[in-house]
Amino acid sequence: MLLSLKNSILRSPVTKTPLRLALFLVLCVTMAPAQKPSQDAGGLPKYDLHSEMKTKGVVDEVKLLPLGAKRDITELVIKNGDDKVYIYVCPKAFQEEMGINFAKGDEIAVTGSKVKLEALDVILARQLVKGNDTLQFRDDKGNPVWDWRTGK
Repeated sequence: MLLSLKNSILRSPVTKTPLRLALFLVLCVTMAPAQKPSQDAGGLPKYDLHSEMKTKGVVDEVKLLPLGAKRDITELVIKNGDDKVYIYVCPKAFQEEMGINFAKGDEIAVTGSKVKLEALDVILARQLVKGNDTLQFRDDKGNPVWDWRTGK
């Protein structure tokens, strides 16, 4: 019905440009909530500087999440007290190229963007401190330092 009303209004010879503009804006506003959250080139939620936070804990699990050829993402599950925090670090290929290793029991501190991935809160790591090493995975704007095409 809305589409037929729109078509009849737009075809009417008495319709003025402001009416068309108003109809266009109404359609844009009603369709905006149906849009999916934005994602970066790797299929993950986009890094949000406004949700950047810091956390620390002990690595409980190291997982590999498949996102396609050469772009499997390393996920760290850390314990911070009784809470589990899910950290998405970088593609496995980049981790291997840089010689970075994670193991259960590693104490780490993470700076990253807390985002929603389906119903789960995850942190997209920008910087990670492990022992005396500070590892940089994203620049100050949240852009990955690796190439999504190759995972390196």
